[in-house]
Amino acid sequence: MIVVAGEALIDLVPQGTGALAALKPALGGGPYNTAVALGRLGSPTSFCSRASRDAFGEALLDGLRAAGVDVSDVQRGPEPTTLAVATIGDGGSAAYSFYVDGTADRLFTAPAALPAGTRAVSFGTCSLVLEPGASAYEGLMRSAAAEGLFTALDPNIRPVLIPDADAYRARFRGWLPSVSLLKLSEEDARWLGGVPEEWLAAGPSAVVITHGGDGLSAHTRDGAVHSVPGERVDVVDTIGAGDTVNAALLHGLAAQDALSPEALAGLGASGWTELLRFAARAAAVTCSRAGAEPPYAWELDGVRP
Repeated sequence: MIVVAGEALIDLVPQGTGALAALKPALGGGPYNTAVALGRLGSPTSFCSRASRDAFGEALLDGLRAAGVDVSDVQRGPEPTTLAVATIGDGGSAAYSFYVDGTADRLFTAPAALPAGTRAVSFGTCSLVLEPGASAYEGLMRSAAAEGLFTALDPNIRPVLIPDADAYRARFRGWLPSVSLLKLSEEDARWLGGVPEEWLAAGPSAVVITHGGDGLSAHTRDGAVHSVPGERVDVVDTIGAGDTVNAALLHGLAAQDALSPEALAGLGASGWTELLRFAARAAAVTCSRAGAEPPYAWELDGVRP
């Protein structure tokens, strides 16, 4: 079982140009997209979050169930669902503004225990910024690592939500001893102001960096760098592409029984290349259609793992 911990929200995606273009609601949130992608790929997955009882909250849970994700540990509350208004730029890139005051996912509390059979826990995005839930997710990350579980982190930086950049950067560095696999975009890396070697020394066994259409690279503690090019595709938008990479990495590692720091160290050049190519292909499928619509396993037939 892979547990994905973090927010579920509604993306409001413009359906035309101009400030007053109609907005279409879409299911979203980095952790939510990761959980859906894992479920579609066929990994046993559970979602650990807090969702509203409003209509958007019900739709979010329905989307998880449709992907085969276990939602029995999702907390519920009467507060509204978080909203993210997307702006689609040149090349399909997306920027967001957020409506987060008093929303349900901010009031997450850490569960007494994770589901039986949990092998890995994934964290990231707004859930590690917005208090008081951020401290609860942080505590869950530390306790999962202390129990010897594989932990994955995608900070997925949203600067508009971070009032004190230096404080966040310090907090990020404090997470690294509890992280097995760090995945981030090159934009996130620039914003954080660090380099893979620095992060690896602090804790993770591997750092995967996405480079948009130019592909992915994995940096490991032995000093190796494994890179693959991006898959060429007609990009509709990039919403959910990084979350799909998260899911593909975790799914691929689970398929190889490699959800441990020791197994990561033993992947070698061929293992990393295969894993990164799989993640690049999965992300390309997501980019080829509107919104966060990650691929199903059958759409990647013939692509390992």
